[in-house]
Amino acid sequence: MRNRAVALLSGGLDSMLSVLLMLRQGIQVYAIAFRTPFEVRSPDLVLDEALHQSFIQSMGFHLEVRHLGVEMLDIVKHPKHGYGKNMNPCIDCRILMLKEAKKYMDSLGADFLVTGEVLGQRPMSQRRDMLYHIDKEAGVADAVVRPLSAQLLRITLPERQGIMDREKLYAFAGRSRKPQMALAREFGLHTYPPPAGGCLLTEPNYAMRLKDLLAHDADPAMRDLELLKMGRHFRYSPRCKIIVGRDKTENAIIETLAKDNDCLLRVESYGSPVTLVTGEVTDNSLMTAAQICARYADVKYYQDVSVKVFRGGRVSTLRVNPAAEEILGAIRIGIGQKGEKAKV
Repeated sequence: MRNRAVALLSGGLDSMLSVLLMLRQGIQVYAIAFRTPFEVRSPDLVLDEALHQSFIQSMGFHLEVRHLGVEMLDIVKHPKHGYGKNMNPCIDCRILMLKEAKKYMDSLGADFLVTGEVLGQRPMSQRRDMLYHIDKEAGVADAVVRPLSAQLLRITLPERQGIMDREKLYAFAGRSRKPQMALAREFGLHTYPPPAGGCLLTEPNYAMRLKDLLAHDADPAMRDLELLKMGRHFRYSPRCKIIVGRDKTENAIIETLAKDNDCLLRVESYGSPVTLVTGEVTDNSLMTAAQICARYADVKYYQDVSVKVFRGGRVSTLRVNPAAEEILGAIRIGIGQKGEKAKV
């Protein structure tokens, strides 16, 4: 019977190479990928997903996808090991993923875990001492093989048992991508996604939005986390927020995520963002939202602009002047410059 491993597949080159190194040694691989509310929305997402599926199908292994929504939010709110530079609990995140991977490993009766981690590639979670600490905290000490850096790390149980040849593993370290790219060419892997690691929690602007959300709602819904990824955000009051779409794609998503008791606004007859008012909606908050909507529509230099308001199947109209920069600056959430918010 072939030895079996569960590989954590992030979708980046490092984890793909680690899978290939295990397959080359005759080990049967089951991959697991995790999805969280804090992943970056990439313009190349469809292409990347297609590449992942092509890789998985060509290699002939199974991929299990697990969603870690509530679990991730909990460690973001209460990280045992603290945050990185912004709201990123990298160490606790890694512990969580290894714990979940261990559950899958145990359910399969597999022998060990595999990750694409490279020693020293990330300053917080990929130091040698921290890798060992993370494994211990996750209950997988001695059972995690990191093929790209294995020769720089302790010999693991699978290696001692002769399940694999340690000499056929590697000693990559640091942030350079050249060794991985060379190994990819050796495997004939010429098309692959860019480096993984797109976590919104590391981005200052997103972190400010998330802090604001948690300050006003200790237990936000998943849709509120999804809304943080898009639009311009304005805090009208502790219980009311205004979100303005920045392009056609964001407008469509905002409309999809709107609830029955939310309000949606658009400027009539001109190019206009979709503007969402969520929470405790009042006449004053609607008026401010209409002014902001007009400010980002193709009428920002006009006066007496007509803005449609949609709520619960009813439609009304407000006539406003576009918001002045002073209004935007006073309630904008995040990093703004010359009237615009840094893009998340």
